[in-house]
Amino acid sequence: MPELPEVETTRQGIAPHLKGRRIREVIVRQRQLRWPIPRNLNALLQNQIIEQIDRRGKYLLLRMTKGTLIMHLGMSGSLRVLPSQSAVQKHDHLDIVLDDGQCLRLRDPRRFGAVLWTRGAPLQHKLLAALGPEPLSDQFDADYLWQKSHGRKLSIKAFIMDSKVVTGVGNIYANEALYLAGIHPRRAAGRIARARYAGLVNAIKQVLEAAIRQGGTTLRDFTASDGKPGYFRQQLHVYEREDKPCHQCGKPLRQVVISQRASYYCRYCQR
Repeated sequence: MPELPEVETTRQGIAPHLKGRRIREVIVRQRQLRWPIPRNLNALLQNQIIEQIDRRGKYLLLRMTKGTLIMHLGMSGSLRVLPSQSAVQKHDHLDIVLDDGQCLRLRDPRRFGAVLWTRGAPLQHKLLAALGPEPLSDQFDADYLWQKSHGRKLSIKAFIMDSKVVTGVGNIYANEALYLAGIHPRRAAGRIARARYAGLVNAIKQVLEAAIRQGGTTLRDFTASDGKPGYFRQQLHVYEREDKPCHQCGKPLRQVVISQRASYYCRYCQR
Protein backbone atom coordinates (compact mmCIF):
# COMPACT_ATOMS: atom_id res chain seq x y z
CA MET A 1 0.00 0.00 0.00
CA PRO A 2 1.36 3.47 -0.82
CA GLU A 3 2.10 5.11 2.53
CA LEU A 4 2.69 8.76 3.42
CA PRO A 5 6.16 9.05 1.80
CA GLU A 6 4.89 7.46 -1.41
CA VAL A 7 1.89 9.81 -1.49
CA GLU A 8 4.08 12.85 -0.75
CA THR A 9 6.52 11.74 -3.46
CA THR A 10 3.57 11.51 -5.86
CA ARG A 11 2.35 14.98 -4.84
CA GLN A 12 5.77 16.49 -5.43
CA GLY A 13 6.04 14.70 -8.77
CA ILE A 14 2.69 15.75 -10.24
CA ALA A 15 2.36 19.26 -8.76
CA PRO A 16 4.64 21.11 -11.24
CA HIS A 17 2.71 19.62 -14.16
CA LEU A 18 -0.77 20.36 -12.78
CA LYS A 19 -0.60 23.69 -10.97
CA GLY A 20 -2.16 26.50 -12.99
CA ARG A 21 -3.44 24.18 -15.73
CA ARG A 22 -7.01 24.19 -17.00
CA ILE A 23 -8.90 20.91 -17.20
CA ARG A 24 -10.11 20.15 -20.72
CA GLU A 25 -12.08 17.01 -19.92
CA VAL A 26 -12.29 14.04 -17.57
CA ILE A 27 -12.44 10.50 -18.93
CA VAL A 28 -13.77 7.86 -16.53
CA ARG A 29 -13.34 4.26 -17.67
CA GLN A 30 -14.25 2.56 -14.39
CA ARG A 31 -16.45 4.25 -11.77
CA GLN A 32 -16.42 1.47 -9.20
CA LEU A 33 -13.49 2.21 -6.92
CA ARG A 34 -13.74 2.08 -3.12
CA TRP A 35 -16.57 4.57 -3.54
CA PRO A 36 -18.14 5.27 -6.94
CA ILE A 37 -16.62 8.14 -8.89
CA PRO A 38 -19.29 10.86 -9.32
CA ARG A 39 -21.16 10.36 -12.61
CA ASN A 40 -21.01 14.07 -13.40
CA LEU A 41 -17.28 14.46 -12.69
CA ASN A 42 -16.52 15.66 -16.22
CA ALA A 43 -19.16 18.38 -15.95
CA LEU A 44 -17.90 19.36 -12.49
CA LEU A 45 -14.24 19.69 -13.48
CA GLN A 46 -14.36 20.83 -17.10
CA ASN A 47 -12.67 24.25 -17.56
CA GLN A 48 -11.65 24.48 -13.89
CA ILE A 49 -8.12 25.58 -13.07
CA ILE A 50 -6.02 23.49 -10.70
CA GLU A 51 -4.75 26.02 -8.19
CA GLN A 52 -2.89 23.86 -5.67
CA ILE A 53 -2.00 20.23 -4.93
CA ASP A 54 -1.87 19.41 -1.21
CA ARG A 55 -1.71 16.28 0.91
CA ARG A 56 -3.53 15.35 4.13
CA GLY A 57 -2.37 12.04 5.52
CA LYS A 58 -2.55 9.64 2.56
CA TYR A 59 -5.10 11.79 0.68
CA LEU A 60 -4.19 14.09 -2.20
CA LEU A 61 -6.16 17.32 -2.51
CA LEU A 62 -6.41 18.92 -5.95
CA ARG A 63 -7.76 22.36 -5.09
CA MET A 64 -9.61 24.03 -7.94
CA THR A 65 -11.55 27.17 -8.66
CA LYS A 66 -14.90 25.83 -7.42
CA GLY A 67 -13.96 22.97 -5.10
CA THR A 68 -11.49 20.19 -4.32
CA LEU A 69 -10.90 16.76 -5.80
CA ILE A 70 -9.97 14.29 -3.03
CA MET A 71 -7.92 11.32 -4.21
CA HIS A 72 -6.63 8.23 -2.41
CA LEU A 73 -4.36 5.62 -3.99
CA GLY A 74 -5.83 2.71 -2.04
CA MET A 75 -3.80 -0.51 -1.95
CA SER A 76 -2.10 -0.35 -5.33
CA GLY A 77 -2.98 2.92 -7.04
CA SER A 78 -0.59 5.26 -8.80
CA LEU A 79 -0.75 8.54 -10.70
CA ARG A 80 1.17 9.47 -13.83
CA VAL A 81 1.44 12.64 -15.88
CA LEU A 82 1.76 11.63 -19.53
CA PRO A 83 0.53 12.62 -23.01
CA SER A 84 -3.23 12.19 -23.18
CA GLN A 85 -2.91 10.03 -26.31
CA SER A 86 -0.74 7.45 -24.52
CA ALA A 87 -1.95 3.87 -24.85
CA VAL A 88 -4.47 2.95 -22.16
CA GLN A 89 -3.63 -0.08 -20.02
CA LYS A 90 -6.05 -2.52 -18.40
CA HIS A 91 -6.20 -0.83 -14.99
CA ASP A 92 -6.14 2.82 -16.14
CA HIS A 93 -9.47 3.99 -14.74
CA LEU A 94 -9.38 7.80 -14.95
CA ASP A 95 -7.77 10.54 -17.05
CA ILE A 96 -7.86 14.22 -16.16
CA VAL A 97 -6.94 15.82 -19.50
CA LEU A 98 -5.21 19.20 -19.28
CA ASP A 99 -5.12 22.15 -21.63
CA ASP A 100 -1.51 21.43 -22.64
CA GLY A 101 -2.30 17.96 -23.99
CA GLN A 102 -1.00 16.12 -20.95
CA CYS A 103 -3.19 14.11 -18.61
CA LEU A 104 -3.14 12.90 -15.02
CA ARG A 105 -3.87 9.17 -15.23
CA LEU A 106 -5.01 7.01 -12.32
CA ARG A 107 -4.04 3.36 -12.43
CA ASP A 108 -5.55 1.15 -9.70
CA PRO A 109 -5.43 -2.64 -10.21
CA ARG A 110 -7.25 -3.49 -6.96
CA ARG A 111 -9.71 -0.58 -7.18
CA PHE A 112 -9.46 0.38 -3.50
CA GLY A 113 -8.62 3.98 -4.35
CA ALA A 114 -10.97 6.95 -4.26
CA VAL A 115 -11.83 9.98 -6.39
CA LEU A 116 -14.32 12.27 -4.65
CA TRP A 117 -15.48 15.87 -5.12
CA THR A 118 -16.35 18.47 -2.51
CA ARG A 119 -17.33 22.11 -2.75
CA GLY A 120 -16.88 22.58 0.98
CA ALA A 121 -13.73 22.93 3.08
CA PRO A 122 -11.84 19.72 2.20
CA LEU A 123 -10.29 19.30 5.65
CA GLN A 124 -13.82 19.12 7.07
CA HIS A 125 -14.81 16.29 4.73
CA LYS A 126 -15.92 13.20 6.65
CA LEU A 127 -12.86 11.26 5.49
CA LEU A 128 -10.42 13.90 6.72
CA ALA A 129 -12.06 15.68 9.65
CA ALA A 130 -11.10 13.13 12.32
CA LEU A 131 -7.50 12.64 11.22
CA GLY A 132 -4.77 13.26 13.76
CA PRO A 133 -1.90 15.72 13.23
CA GLU A 134 0.59 15.31 10.41
CA PRO A 135 3.65 13.42 11.71
CA LEU A 136 6.06 15.96 10.21
CA SER A 137 4.24 18.95 11.71
CA ASP A 138 5.11 20.87 14.88
CA GLN A 139 1.80 19.71 16.42
CA PHE A 140 3.15 16.16 16.55
CA ASP A 141 5.57 16.14 19.46
CA ALA A 142 6.45 14.13 22.57
CA ASP A 143 3.97 15.95 24.84
CA TYR A 144 1.10 15.34 22.44
CA LEU A 145 1.83 11.65 21.93
CA TRP A 146 2.50 11.00 25.62
CA GLN A 147 -0.76 12.68 26.66
CA LYS A 148 -2.74 10.75 24.04
CA SER A 149 -1.31 7.49 25.36
CA HIS A 150 -2.49 7.90 28.98
CA GLY A 151 -4.33 4.79 30.09
CA ARG A 152 -4.07 3.10 26.69
CA LYS A 153 -3.52 -0.68 26.79
CA LEU A 154 -3.25 -0.85 23.02
CA SER A 155 0.17 -1.91 21.67
CA ILE A 156 2.41 1.00 20.80
CA LYS A 157 2.61 -0.16 17.18
CA ALA A 158 -1.17 -0.16 16.75
CA PHE A 159 -1.32 3.16 18.64
CA ILE A 160 0.98 5.06 16.27
CA MET A 161 -0.76 3.50 13.26
CA ASP A 162 -4.14 4.86 14.41
CA SER A 163 -4.90 7.71 11.99
CA LYS A 164 -6.89 9.50 14.70
CA VAL A 165 -3.74 9.66 16.83
CA VAL A 166 -1.34 10.60 14.03
CA THR A 167 -2.08 10.36 10.35
CA GLY A 168 0.04 8.56 7.81
CA VAL A 169 2.33 6.33 9.90
CA GLY A 170 1.83 3.08 7.99
CA ASN A 171 3.12 -0.39 8.73
CA ILE A 172 6.58 -0.14 7.17
CA TYR A 173 7.47 3.11 8.89
CA ALA A 174 5.96 2.12 12.25
CA ASN A 175 8.23 -0.94 12.28
CA GLU A 176 11.27 1.13 11.39
CA ALA A 177 10.58 3.95 13.85
CA LEU A 178 10.01 1.61 16.79
CA TYR A 179 13.30 -0.11 16.01
CA LEU A 180 15.20 3.18 15.93
CA ALA A 181 13.55 4.23 19.19
CA GLY A 182 14.34 0.87 20.84
CA ILE A 183 10.70 0.21 21.75
CA HIS A 184 9.13 -3.25 21.53
CA PRO A 185 6.10 -3.11 19.20
CA ARG A 186 3.91 -5.02 21.68
CA ARG A 187 4.56 -2.69 24.64
CA ALA A 188 1.37 -1.02 25.88
CA ALA A 189 1.16 2.60 24.72
CA GLY A 190 0.18 3.73 28.23
CA ARG A 191 3.31 2.22 29.77
CA ILE A 192 5.91 4.26 27.94
CA ALA A 193 7.66 7.21 29.56
CA ARG A 194 7.57 10.68 28.06
CA ALA A 195 11.34 10.58 27.42
CA ARG A 196 10.90 7.46 25.30
CA TYR A 197 8.06 9.12 23.42
CA ALA A 198 10.43 11.96 22.58
CA GLY A 199 12.75 9.42 21.00
CA LEU A 200 9.88 7.78 19.15
CA VAL A 201 8.60 11.08 17.72
CA ASN A 202 12.10 11.90 16.49
CA ALA A 203 12.41 8.42 14.97
CA ILE A 204 9.07 8.72 13.14
CA LYS A 205 10.06 12.07 11.68
CA GLN A 206 13.52 10.80 10.76
CA VAL A 207 12.22 7.70 8.99
CA LEU A 208 9.50 9.54 7.06
CA GLU A 209 11.78 12.39 6.00
CA ALA A 210 14.44 9.94 4.78
CA ALA A 211 11.84 7.94 2.82
CA ILE A 212 10.45 11.09 1.17
CA ARG A 213 13.96 12.20 0.17
CA GLN A 214 14.55 8.86 -1.52
CA GLY A 215 11.18 8.53 -3.22
CA GLY A 216 9.45 6.14 -0.84
CA THR A 217 9.76 2.40 -0.44
CA THR A 218 9.37 0.08 -3.42
CA LEU A 219 6.30 -2.09 -2.82
CA ARG A 220 4.73 -4.72 -5.06
CA ASP A 221 2.79 -2.17 -7.12
CA PHE A 222 4.22 1.24 -6.23
CA THR A 223 6.41 3.40 -8.39
CA ALA A 224 6.77 7.14 -8.18
CA SER A 225 4.86 9.56 -10.38
CA ASP A 226 7.67 9.47 -12.95
CA GLY A 227 7.58 5.67 -13.09
CA LYS A 228 10.81 5.24 -11.12
CA PRO A 229 10.81 3.03 -8.01
CA GLY A 230 11.55 4.34 -4.53
CA TYR A 231 14.90 3.46 -3.01
CA PHE A 232 14.25 3.64 0.73
CA ARG A 233 13.86 -0.17 0.90
CA GLN A 234 17.64 -0.43 0.67
CA GLN A 235 17.86 1.22 4.11
CA LEU A 236 15.20 -0.76 5.97
CA HIS A 237 16.43 -2.06 9.33
CA VAL A 238 13.71 -4.54 10.22
CA TYR A 239 10.78 -4.60 7.80
CA GLU A 240 10.58 -7.98 6.00
CA ARG A 241 13.98 -8.95 7.47
CA GLU A 242 12.79 -11.86 9.64
CA ASP A 243 15.69 -14.13 10.74
CA LYS A 244 18.24 -11.74 9.26
CA PRO A 245 20.82 -10.17 11.61
CA CYS A 246 19.95 -7.03 13.55
CA HIS A 247 22.03 -4.09 12.36
CA GLN A 248 22.87 -3.23 15.98
CA CYS A 249 23.46 -6.52 17.82
CA GLY A 250 23.70 -9.07 15.03
CA LYS A 251 21.03 -11.37 16.53
CA PRO A 252 18.22 -12.69 14.29
CA LEU A 253 15.19 -10.44 13.90
CA ARG A 254 11.74 -11.75 14.69
CA GLN A 255 8.32 -11.38 13.10
CA VAL A 256 4.93 -11.42 14.84
CA VAL A 257 1.42 -10.34 13.93
CA ILE A 258 0.06 -7.30 15.80
CA SER A 259 -3.45 -6.07 15.00
CA GLN A 260 -3.43 -8.23 11.88
CA ARG A 261 -0.26 -6.59 10.53
CA ALA A 262 3.19 -8.16 10.17
CA SER A 263 5.58 -6.69 12.74
CA TYR A 264 9.35 -7.03 12.73
CA TYR A 265 11.63 -6.33 15.69
CA CYS A 266 14.77 -7.24 17.62
CA ARG A 267 14.00 -8.82 20.98
CA TYR A 268 17.39 -7.71 22.31
CA CYS A 269 17.44 -4.07 21.19
CA GLN A 270 13.74 -3.25 21.62
CA ARG A 271 12.17 -3.21 25.10
